[in-house]
Amino acid sequence: VERFWRSIKYEEVYLRAYESVRDARSSISNYIGFYNSGRPHSSLDGSTPDEAYFGGRQMAEAA
Repeated sequence: VERFWRSIKYEEVYLRAYESVRDARSSISNYIGFYNSGRPHSSLDGSTPDEAYFGGRQMAEAA
């Protein structure tokens, strides 16, 4: 969890100047989606958390 918050801070929050709380929530929400489905993780051998958890299945199938 600590690594997750560090990633959000350094890869999203500190790089942006949000105009409003609404913009911040939207942008951070988009980043979390990217973090889980598009960003490879070295601790998961280059897989995304979604790939590791769902075993490579499509998210639509898992949901």
